[in-house]
Amino acid sequence: MSRNYRTYEPDQPLLFPPSVRDWLPEEHLAFFISDTIDALDVSAFDERYGDAGPGNQAFDPRMMLKVLVYAYATGTFSSRKIAAKLHEDVAYRVLGSDNFPAHRTISDFRKRHLPEFNGLFVQVVQTAHEVGLVKLGTVAVDGSKVKANASKHKAMSYQRMKEEEKRLRKEIRELMVKAKRADEQEDKRYGKDRRGDELPAELARRADRLRSIQAARQRLEARQREADREKGREPDDPDRTGKSGRPFKRVFGEPEAKAQENFTDPDSRIMKRGSSGYEQCYNPQIAVDEAEQIIVATTVTQSASDVQELEPVLDQIKETTGQYPDKTLADAGYRSEANLQMLEKKGVEGFVAMGREKNGETKEPNPDHQATCRMAKKMKTERAKKHYRKRKYLGEPPFAWIKSVMGFDQFSLRGFDNITSEWNLACLAANLKRMHRKLVWT
Repeated sequence: MSRNYRTYEPDQPLLFPPSVRDWLPEEHLAFFISDTIDALDVSAFDERYGDAGPGNQAFDPRMMLKVLVYAYATGTFSSRKIAAKLHEDVAYRVLGSDNFPAHRTISDFRKRHLPEFNGLFVQVVQTAHEVGLVKLGTVAVDGSKVKANASKHKAMSYQRMKEEEKRLRKEIRELMVKAKRADEQEDKRYGKDRRGDELPAELARRADRLRSIQAARQRLEARQREADREKGREPDDPDRTGKSGRPFKRVFGEPEAKAQENFTDPDSRIMKRGSSGYEQCYNPQIAVDEAEQIIVATTVTQSASDVQELEPVLDQIKETTGQYPDKTLADAGYRSEANLQMLEKKGVEGFVAMGREKNGETKEPNPDHQATCRMAKKMKTERAKKHYRKRKYLGEPPFAWIKSVMGFDQFSLRGFDNITSEWNLACLAANLKRMHRKLVWT
């Protein structure tokens, strides 16, 4: 008895529909991203291209932008993988419209237009605000460590740098002596007509290594000088007259022995990253609106601490939307007298934790810190506890979407300015996915 199967004729002449767009459902994310980008002002992307002749035609920035944003939204960050998907994936082919840029072209486009992604993120937030997806009633601010494109094994401590410099200088001197002896022997054997200025590869390698370590040490010392000045120290201050009357641990501008610098991405810093232990990281920040969990502001810091980022995030919300949120939720990492005074000055009602949530740790605030005392008193009320409970389902889920769902758990680029723009690109893609779900599927 023959079985009844659906028709399968792989050799028939027409397998595809008349338009490849027909293979995607009308509500597909690719269409939403394409329509949204068409509605935005992308003239800043055009301005980077000159009036090239017909032999030097670039790919349309709108096409490149749609492909790149869709790639981030669906968890593809490698330019090689994006280039491959333009041949293999229907959604990519729809957005590419029979354009197949090479992986180097995609990589160069991303690097060339990094500043423009910051402006594009702002436009998407403004669009969400205009269509009512952003209300600015309550905003949750949170931060999370994201791994840098650098290995912690390519870092070196300040103490180790000084030791390595000393060792390399000694080895270079010894190699120079050996090279001189070898030259003298060869001159006796072959005469002095040969060049004799060839630098031995072993010596050149050590010299390059020494220069790299010296540059890293100088960056560490410059950063320490800046930190010392912020604390009120000056180069000509006596080394043994701290504010407490006790001697300073180090002379002005000298880093701690354990202070580290990374050779792959010098802007990244060693940070504790959950159960992964210590990694080279950055600390991105987001502000999430309560209405539909749209990310309305972002910043990135090189510090493991969040405390300095509350005001920049709020100021970015004001700059983007024209107003501050009514209420702001933040965990104990943002607690400081200066931050609480800032919230009161800006007219933003803050709900800032006074201690760790998991074990209810709190300590009595300094009575001289009046704003902190007022916040501590307010956070004991039922109203404050009710508002603050929202923080867990407002501020934390977007990081889970970006890291776990989209797969963006490590930066592809290097350098503080570059990764700031890449973070805005990731948050832009996350916002478009959220807007697509709310505007198309509901």
